[in-house]
Amino acid sequence: MQQQDNSIKSFSDQLQLNLENWANAFIEYLPNFILALLCLIFFVFLAKYVSKLLRKILNKTKAQESIKVISAKILRISIILIGFFIALGILDLNKVLTTVLGAAGVISLVIGLALQGTLHNTFAGLILSFLPKIQIGDWIETNDHAGKIIDINLRSLVLQTADQNYVIIPNAKIIDSDFKNYSRTPRGRISITCGVGYESDLDFVQKITIQAIEEEFPQRTMESIQFYYTGFENSSIDYILWFWSDVRDQRDVYDGRHRAILAIKKAYNKNGINIPFPIRTLDFGKNKFRSETIRVNSNDEDG
Repeated sequence: MQQQDNSIKSFSDQLQLNLENWANAFIEYLPNFILALLCLIFFVFLAKYVSKLLRKILNKTKAQESIKVISAKILRISIILIGFFIALGILDLNKVLTTVLGAAGVISLVIGLALQGTLHNTFAGLILSFLPKIQIGDWIETNDHAGKIIDINLRSLVLQTADQNYVIIPNAKIIDSDFKNYSRTPRGRISITCGVGYESDLDFVQKITIQAIEEEFPQRTMESIQFYYTGFENSSIDYILWFWSDVRDQRDVYDGRHRAILAIKKAYNKNGINIPFPIRTLDFGKNKFRSETIRVNSNDEDG
């Protein structure tokens, strides 16, 4: 019984000693704790202010809205993390700080390996967002698709095609392949291919064709209509024609070709110029069959 009382008293004394040590440690580290807390709060407000300042700067650029948001968030988180590590240093938690940094390095490596494709698209999205040659609203052709860019985010680029469907293309594919942008220049060249009959006066055809296009599409300074005969085909002499027009998207190209074809056909009808089409004649002659009867006589010599 006495031994049990001694054990309880020893435990009580040890608990009291520990509480006193913790109280002394708390009092000793209280100034550092308050300073670390104030430091962290300061960096939180600093991060908020700097991120807003970055947004104002990015609003003056041509960067996409999604990139403005993510850039501000990344900067804000980075500043808060800096404040967190400084607070750990103020608390003299060097071992904890070393452990946190080591764990963060390992976690970053694991995440980087696991999300290799995603990170590739993320960095590609950042590059696309700051490229002046490709912006939201542009009409582009890339990866066998054509459409208007309606969004560029950190994962993909979204196109709206002429038939009003959406095509989502990973950013890495845009960066790693060619793309054609119709919207970066207000004017572009449209091509037309056609053919005329062998009986046509080729010089007259060239003159009439160029005149019809010039009336429909007035050419500006340093612009010209180019006309070239390309070959002798089975039923026509073919040519290719290039002319300049207002081209901002694929719809403008279709509209330009439509108007050009109407103008050329109207001019050819007026001047009696023939646009031949292939004619295939199938001649089915009468097949004459000769019917013969063959008789086989079998002589039975043994009989």
